[in-house]
Amino acid sequence: MDIFLINSQQVTQLQQPFDAVPGQGFLWLDATHEEVGADLGAWRDAVARITGIQIYDPHLTDAVNPAHPSYFDSTQDYAMVVFRKLALDTAGAPEAAPSAEGKRRIPPALSKLTTRPVTFLLMENALITVHAPNSRTIETMRTRLLEYRRRENGNGHSGRPPSSPGDLMLRMLNAMVDQYLDLRQPLTGQIDRWQRALLDPRSPFQDWIALLDARIELRKLDHLCEGQRDAMQELRDYIVDTQDENNRSTDLMLVRINDVMEHITRVLNHAQRLEATIESAVQIHFSAMAHRTSEIMRTLTVITALFMPLTLVTGIFGMNFAQMPLLEDRLGFWITMGMMAVIVVVLLLLFRRKRYLEDRGRDG
Repeated sequence: MDIFLINSQQVTQLQQPFDAVPGQGFLWLDATHEEVGADLGAWRDAVARITGIQIYDPHLTDAVNPAHPSYFDSTQDYAMVVFRKLALDTAGAPEAAPSAEGKRRIPPALSKLTTRPVTFLLMENALITVHAPNSRTIETMRTRLLEYRRRENGNGHSGRPPSSPGDLMLRMLNAMVDQYLDLRQPLTGQIDRWQRALLDPRSPFQDWIALLDARIELRKLDHLCEGQRDAMQELRDYIVDTQDENNRSTDLMLVRINDVMEHITRVLNHAQRLEATIESAVQIHFSAMAHRTSEIMRTLTVITALFMPLTLVTGIFGMNFAQMPLLEDRLGFWITMGMMAVIVVVLLLLFRRKRYLEDRGRDG
């Protein structure tokens, strides 16, 4: 577990053991799931020794659960936020490995939607984070804090360190949500390629399994965003109920929470639009297939209608009678063929007049 002391002057990484919360600033206690899960009791005792607050057993179990959804809960001493972030460090891994559902062909853009939970324990003078190893967001935040230097002219707003544990938590949450926003372009590109493939008449669409998996992943993203938004809403209600409304730091936290919720809503709306786009593309595909089948059936119907009277004529002349008109006439064959040609021409003109035949010359 790494311990950072954060105040308005600087950010310092402390060495263990550290037995008390400082008078100025606040502490950030950062640990991985493996560190906490190795000995839950010892880790909880270490946190209690540093912060003076005992973490409850259910929250301790939730903190090391890799499948826990986004969630919020609070006690008299602390608030707990579980937020599922993108596992960007495993984005290049073979995501479509066999699972309980069998082999799945997830497209590259959607394979980046693998998520992992990050647990925040928000206290008055300390913030505790529990996350998976190699979390890019956590590593980036640690690097920024340790590289912070207060500007001599005092105009260091862009590099200002977090003013409270809640401020630090919301900065990390905002960075996590922004990772979802970065996926909009590749996801949209993937859906656009499928749309063109679905509507391409030259080659039939065969990637139905990947399309179904994309719809499943987008539905998961939809549910994921809803859980994140609910957790942020409960956190906002908690801050409104427990903090002084006239405090500037409280206003700043509420602004940051609203910003995070607005970003989550944008991701949610984008996921819903992509899902609706897939549904529309599939419907258009089947409509185009039905239209093409209708065109084929119309062509076959016209051909059948043209040959039906000709078949009738040939059937009449094929009857077994000794005496028939034109049968023994030397021009009877040509008269019959001319009559059949006239029938075809008359039918074609009739079909054109009734608009049974498509005028492809005018379409161009």
